[in-house]
Amino acid sequence: AWFVLEIFVEEIKPGVRSAAEDTLVDMAQILAPLALDDLQDGKMANGRLAPAFTRLNQTPIHALIDRHLKQQAEYRIYVVDANGSVIYDSSGQDLGKDYSRWNDVYLTLRGQYGARSTRSDPDDPTSSVMYVAAPLREGNKILGSLTVAKPNHTLLPMIERGERQLLQAAALMLFIALLIGGLLVWWLNRSIRKLETYAQAVSQGDPAQLPHLYSLELDRLGRSLETMRRQLDGKRYIEQYVHSLTHELKSPLAAIRGAGELLAEAPPAEVATRFINNINQESTRMQQLIERMLQLARLESGQERERQAVDPMQLGEGAVAARQIVADRRGITLSHSLKPTQPQRWDRLLVGQALGNLIDNALDFSPSGGLLVIEGEPVQEGYRFRVKDQGPGIPDFALPRIFE
Repeated sequence: AWFVLEIFVEEIKPGVRSAAEDTLVDMAQILAPLALDDLQDGKMANGRLAPAFTRLNQTPIHALIDRHLKQQAEYRIYVVDANGSVIYDSSGQDLGKDYSRWNDVYLTLRGQYGARSTRSDPDDPTSSVMYVAAPLREGNKILGSLTVAKPNHTLLPMIERGERQLLQAAALMLFIALLIGGLLVWWLNRSIRKLETYAQAVSQGDPAQLPHLYSLELDRLGRSLETMRRQLDGKRYIEQYVHSLTHELKSPLAAIRGAGELLAEAPPAEVATRFINNINQESTRMQQLIERMLQLARLESGQERERQAVDPMQLGEGAVAARQIVADRRGITLSHSLKPTQPQRWDRLLVGQALGNLIDNALDFSPSGGLLVIEGEPVQEGYRFRVKDQGPGIPDFALPRIFE
């Protein structure tokens, strides 16, 4: 901003002076024919040019130009002959002096564009005066030159006004830029703090919902963190579950090994039959444990599974039928009351796993001779399953964690 501002401020002065120089060129070209006539007539002091210019500088103007009051014209005119000697000076101060070495006269008498800017006080930059000359031609011959001069201090109000307006606009632009930058930094820090809070909650095992960050890049980062969290949670759960299942496999394996050692001693037929039944039961138990491990592996491998049309009534009946043998063996009456409805767009594996877990849990805690009922009915949101048992219910300390 400072660099651009410096360029604009530095360009104001030469821009204004260039515009003023263009005006001086026009004025010199207009006055040159009048000066040529007076020079040829030998009337430079009392011809047409001198009286007109005297009246110009003496007549009040009172022109309000962009809030700057201009009282009078501030021009100086001098005419030199072919040798560069001043033969007319509107200020009357340098009449008869040799101006042949000044650039405005020197270049103009040689048929070139003559102009210069000279300080009246070498130490004061505001004392500079612009001089622009026009040739006095008669055919191809240059008889002299006319120079129009204007002090640069008359341009200072316009220059200062331009600089002041530019500085005000730059200050406003800088304030807006700082405000936008401050808001952007605040918004970024706020979004990052949300992600940080989310990450801390996840690392501590607390339930946390991914915040909405209102930014494509930050939302993508948040979703990546959420995906990583789910994958880590799933892997951590599987590690714990596999550890538990591995521990549970020790018991049936020990029972099978013990029964095999006893069968190797050729016990009586009724004893052998009992041990064979034990082996079959423990084998079935091991198979169930292994199937659960496979189910977990399938669930973990598919974070986003394809939904398909599923008949809720058929799914519920299948879950009940798969556990009927277990219920009969435990002396539990297992029944269902499932109402038909339209097929639902479900993930069959996930819904079946959830319903099966509820029924298995109810079977584990139902007393012998108890009643276990699975109900199902269509609701506005889809389909609702209810599993009712006569067990002790979920203890209070476990209620906050039943959905983990």
